[in-house]
Amino acid sequence: MRRAAVAGAFYEAEKSRLKKQLEECFAGVIREEKEGILGAVVPHAGYMYSGIVAANVYAKIPGVDLFIILGPNHHGIGSLIAVSADTWVTPLGEVEVDKAFVDALPKRIIDVDENAHKYEHSIEVQLPFLQFLFDKNFKFVPICIGLSDEDTAREVGEDLADTIAEFEKRVVVIASSDFTHYEPDRVAREKDEYAIEAITELDVAKFYNRVYERNSTACGVGPIAAMMQAAKKLDAEKGELIKYATSGDISGDRSSVVGYGGIIIF
Repeated sequence: MRRAAVAGAFYEAEKSRLKKQLEECFAGVIREEKEGILGAVVPHAGYMYSGIVAANVYAKIPGVDLFIILGPNHHGIGSLIAVSADTWVTPLGEVEVDKAFVDALPKRIIDVDENAHKYEHSIEVQLPFLQFLFDKNFKFVPICIGLSDEDTAREVGEDLADTIAEFEKRVVVIASSDFTHYEPDRVAREKDEYAIEAITELDVAKFYNRVYERNSTACGVGPIAAMMQAAKKLDAEKGELIKYATSGDISGDRSSVVGYGGIIIF
């Protein structure tokens, strides 16, 4: 059982307070499910800062059989590419991992390793949004990615797409990532717009070129690229930026912000 590591820090730890917090994130957000979504980029900061951006993305995502959530490994613990097979718990209850899908994954680069997930928040913070919208009517597969190079991301994406093709399930691949970290608001917005354009074009090579060119500090470069590769192989054609914000929009301090982009791929 993988228990919540950041409840009470990134989001409320008590069930009723968490539900209220999620209701506030979705306040004013129109729930318009878009069929054909294969992937998404969703931020993973504290709900106070990035919850509204996340809610705008989830409001577009229809109920599916399986959510694959790719997140960076902020702590550097465990295997470099690690899938968890444990049931996860949040204040809203348990979420089951699709063990048949985990078993079917090629183990050339993806290891089953619970240690990599023990303290990592990037995947955990996505689950309450899914539970809030879909209750228990879904399973998920969490994959923690500790390498951000292009070759690794492409290989992970290929393995995911090949495995998805083996199952008759509706699947959405979510890349959990924030964008620019701790730069002036104007700089963050310019850098992030430049990278996000490549994401919406599903151009992995261009995305990496722009990340390196502008020295992007986005934390989920590997997860984003792996999601792009998988979605493109599954016949996705383009992406759309749903909402962008920075921490300065909440704190009022625009001298050093974190950027949050919410994107859907279809």
